[in-house]
Amino acid sequence: MNAFDSTQSRILVTGGAGFIGSALIWDLNQRGVDDIIVADFLGTDEKWKNLAPLRFNDYLEADDLLRRVELDDPALADVELIFHLGAISATTERDASLLIRNNFEYTKALARWALAHDARFVYASSAATYGDGAAGMSDLELDVSVFRPLNAYGYSKQLFDRYAARHGFLDGVVGLKYFNVFGPNEDHKGDMRSLVHKAYRQILETGKVKLFKSHRPDFKDGEQMRDFLYVKDAVNMTIELAETATAGGLFNVGTGRAHSWLELVSAIFEAMDLPPNVEFIDMPEALRGKYQYFTQADLTKLRGYCKDIEITPLTDAVRDYIQNYLVPDRRLGDEISEEAAESAEPAATENATEA
Repeated sequence: MNAFDSTQSRILVTGGAGFIGSALIWDLNQRGVDDIIVADFLGTDEKWKNLAPLRFNDYLEADDLLRRVELDDPALADVELIFHLGAISATTERDASLLIRNNFEYTKALARWALAHDARFVYASSAATYGDGAAGMSDLELDVSVFRPLNAYGYSKQLFDRYAARHGFLDGVVGLKYFNVFGPNEDHKGDMRSLVHKAYRQILETGKVKLFKSHRPDFKDGEQMRDFLYVKDAVNMTIELAETATAGGLFNVGTGRAHSWLELVSAIFEAMDLPPNVEFIDMPEALRGKYQYFTQADLTKLRGYCKDIEITPLTDAVRDYIQNYLVPDRRLGDEISEEAAESAEPAATENATEA
């Protein structure tokens, strides 16, 4: 099983204009890596703005990449590492056929190409594959078919996990079961944005945050719990696992600690220097049978390979996101552009004076 030398490898990132994908490229740039091919469907939203401050060698539309993979284009032959993060990630998407084509068939084709070319393959699975948690949320479970996703998105992700296991190559790749990731570069995600992003806007507009009431007697309103992970930590874990040659199989990517929605909202108000103000509303009927009331990543396996991984405390992560990105309306990498512009200003002024 191959790892990679981040200073000498050519890297392919699918979904590179998206939330986690663009954050991953930003992190690679911080490590001095820019020999990167980016693939995505840019479409009509504005996620292209996530790419603007980042450094990479080439961009491909995702359908063009798939065509090149199927034709075994020699231009891709020197790719040594693939981060496959591209997918339809809406948990509310009801077109199961669309999800299968984009999340399952595409992943199969790319994984098969990577294995045939001895390239490291790291792909995004999801904590949504665990469903309501009745079968646990352990990445040590050898039989991934025991889990029952609550929505078609989760099933499309589990389908590839099962395919890779059944065909005997799951241990030769790295599958990442991301929990509730939040942070910069998620502006384009619409209803799939994190509560931090949504709540920040709600507070600016109304002074309060709306949360779903609980529809289970064992959870009080606002005490439903999730494992909230800052995107900077998520991509650090992703890269560390890719660099670890012995790491293979499925890995939970989270903090290992569950927080309630009320705890998260309190951190948001604190970061905005405002007192908490919460209104509870009924959960839509369509979501009630598909809602996860508790998620918490077991990080035993991940820490067995990445012993020095540091995780940002929730309040610190929320504060960094709000104060350094949401308030100034910045994306990851904008600080580099701003620093470059500032350093260029004196020279530009001097030249103008001389002219």
